[in-house]
Amino acid sequence: MTEDLPRGVMLNAYPDSIGRQLADAVSMLQRAEFDGAFSLFYILPTFFNSDLDRGFSIIDYDMNRELVSDRDVTDLEAMGIRLKFDLVLNHLSVGSHQFQDMLQHGDDSEYRDFFIDWNEFWESRGTMGLDGYVIPEPECLEVLFMRKPGLPILKVRFPDGTDRPYWNTFYQEVTYRELGPEDLQDIEDPEPEQLSHLMRLANQAVAGNRAFEEVDWGPHARHAERVIAAIERKRQYLGQMDLNAQSEKVWEFYDETLARLRDYGASLVRLDAFAYLHKEPAQPNFFNKPGTWDYLDRLKDMAGKYGLTLLPEIHSEFGYGLHEEVAAKGFPIYDFFLPGLLIDTLDRGSNRSLLRWIEELQEKGIRTINMLGCHDGIPVLDLRGKDILGISREGLLSDEEIDATIQRIMDRGGRVKNLYGPDGKKISYYQVNATYFSALGEDERKLRLARAIQMFMPGIPQVWYLDLFAGKNDYAAADKGGTAGHKEINRTTLSNSDIEQGLKRIVVQDQLQLIRLRNSSEAFYGKLEVADTAEHILEMTWSNAESRATLRADLASCGFTVNYSDSGTEEVTMSYR
Repeated sequence: MTEDLPRGVMLNAYPDSIGRQLADAVSMLQRAEFDGAFSLFYILPTFFNSDLDRGFSIIDYDMNRELVSDRDVTDLEAMGIRLKFDLVLNHLSVGSHQFQDMLQHGDDSEYRDFFIDWNEFWESRGTMGLDGYVIPEPECLEVLFMRKPGLPILKVRFPDGTDRPYWNTFYQEVTYRELGPEDLQDIEDPEPEQLSHLMRLANQAVAGNRAFEEVDWGPHARHAERVIAAIERKRQYLGQMDLNAQSEKVWEFYDETLARLRDYGASLVRLDAFAYLHKEPAQPNFFNKPGTWDYLDRLKDMAGKYGLTLLPEIHSEFGYGLHEEVAAKGFPIYDFFLPGLLIDTLDRGSNRSLLRWIEELQEKGIRTINMLGCHDGIPVLDLRGKDILGISREGLLSDEEIDATIQRIMDRGGRVKNLYGPDGKKISYYQVNATYFSALGEDERKLRLARAIQMFMPGIPQVWYLDLFAGKNDYAAADKGGTAGHKEINRTTLSNSDIEQGLKRIVVQDQLQLIRLRNSSEAFYGKLEVADTAEHILEMTWSNAESRATLRADLASCGFTVNYSDSGTEEVTMSYR
């Protein structure tokens, strides 16, 4: 049995996507232009204290007081807007008190097993290498799914001076601070000028990012070990450490966090990176079964205590059918297929692939949260089919159609994210990064029709703030964004002045009109019928008792009409050309 999903349209933004703080987004939602537009708000995790990956490296789930206040939450509740938050299941920041406690107390820390000791995990299925970490057996390595080049480990310096490798699927960075005279006080014998020389050699190595063991200490070589120990004490980490789901402390942490999200006003909780959580030697580290299902069942029971609906977030190619498996277990899914499908649909003027997806949603009763753009990329590769053990499953688009869609987005200024194999070699594009408006060639007709189709699709429509305002690719932000710069192309912060000017644009006003209809009409909680039409025509009708709404679109010209009436009222026609 599945719980009911909340109703309405969902806004999606960071706390500082609009103005400087969440209060600015709240003020925007209080404007007359937004009256009746949104019933839900997915606030991305800079709502919490974090230090990396634009919020997804969480330090703790307390409010980030630089961006968020209690008043913001109260005001959203007063408007009847329920919230969606992330619970990042697989990892936690090195800045978390759990990781810092382990750094300070080592084996005596109560959080010693909160994270995954790589060597302990692989002890029975690998061989110790020269660098102090276990190399898993070949049959284990070949099933590992990597999110970055190399093995997913970070060496952690314990108080006893040993380095312990810990599982680190995502980002990591290790830096060293320069030594000061106080750091070498425990070194006996040398004169002040000798200590100064040792400190200079050490700091030159730090500045040059050189291995300390390779430094020529000259006549002071006998002090090298202590100098290196002093440097290592000043080691600093940045990154996301994988959590050990075998530890009951981790599950206590999840339970406490779900309760806190409920108290913030959550109805929905997105389970970020959940598919990496269950790990077992010689098994895939992505959606390992049945362990992943066991974890999801346990989490679902926890969430039920707090009246929360869980939304497992998973990227997988259509041909694998993982979206069906998750939906069959009673969970709503993210519709990662719709963004790429609509770009293809509107660029080619064909309804065929889109209708196939709608038919599957209806036949299999799949509940979704759908979107056009989001904080991440456009997952075009999710549309692929698969040939598994000789059984071929067709994708929603052919490989040729997918490649053509990617190329069009790239020609329109998009950037890419790659995936890697165990050998560190790139194996594929993961996502294409662009604003949805730019991905559509910055054609306002296409954006308007894409929004209309989204509003008529089954599921909860989620609206990325920048799409609403027809935002264009931000190349300057992407170029200076570092490792994750490709994502910044679609994360431009809109000032209050930008909002003021944007609301004067017809394409923004039209989208808000369509959003208000979807958010308020009872028709969308009834039955969807799709008419049998020519390939370039799309006709979708929702009916519920005396309420009815119909979208009829010409996919070639991108013109469309919407007709609707509620509870027997006179029919209204909205025409967009």
